[in-house]
Amino acid sequence: MKGPIIREIDTSNVIVKSNLPVCDYSANPYTGCTHGCMYCYASFMKRFTGHTEPWGEFLDVKHWNPIKHPERYSGKEIFIGSVTDPYNPEEECFERTRTLLEELRGSGARISIATKSDLVLRDIEMIKEFPEARVSWSINTLDESFRSDMDKAVSIERRLESMRIFHESGIRTTCFISPIFPGITDAKAIILRTKDISNLIWLENLNLRGSFRTSVMRYIREKRPELVPLYEDIYSHGSKSYWIDLDSELRAFAAELGLDYVTNDDSMKRPFDAPPIIVNYFYHEMIKKNARRDGHA
Repeated sequence: MKGPIIREIDTSNVIVKSNLPVCDYSANPYTGCTHGCMYCYASFMKRFTGHTEPWGEFLDVKHWNPIKHPERYSGKEIFIGSVTDPYNPEEECFERTRTLLEELRGSGARISIATKSDLVLRDIEMIKEFPEARVSWSINTLDESFRSDMDKAVSIERRLESMRIFHESGIRTTCFISPIFPGITDAKAIILRTKDISNLIWLENLNLRGSFRTSVMRYIREKRPELVPLYEDIYSHGSKSYWIDLDSELRAFAAELGLDYVTNDDSMKRPFDAPPIIVNYFYHEMIKKNARRDGHA
């Protein structure tokens, strides 16, 4: 099987100002991603890359000028991986994310990292040095069969294990339940698996406004035909009732577990050892709006 197309490119600066509600700046050491997630919201960025290969089958490896005066980021939140996984398999060879962390070391910057990989464990000691660092893993199923249909990233069990190691090392962790596939994602089961090893649990709905809509709907028709009426109701007729009902159900479930449940706001601060906060965080359109800026320094 032919591997992904790898291209090394130069960019002036890997850190760019961001309007995302979760950070001051974003940094993406790569453009594209070889995890090949069927539902990737960033797939629309392909048209800005010059690549003709399908999304998920190419990766641009960024080389940038060394960061000058990294201390200017002191106290600022830098989101690493807003539109690409900074710990894709190729990071093991190219080490662009590791280089970024090394250049920011001692700057006082606050970093958050989003990944589907356990390769991030390689850099755990360095990540510990950053104030209020947090690492999030995308987990939208506990079913490895469904996971393998959706992406080529590491198994869910490997993601959960790396989350546990980080949390037990005193680094804040986030379980990103995203995207929630109606009728497929068991958010309650994921919450139960991660509530003792995470500080924050985000919820995000599956959005099918992207170019991947055709692929996802084909998958539902072929693999889960009993869900076709539900998906047509949501994505063809615009019904919001499923998400409204799910919100109410998960809010009640959180109350049963003694967990706080909020909407579109992860600003609540609490001690590291406190139970996680569940955030129904629907900001997909804001991510898409800023993705081009975040992806191209």
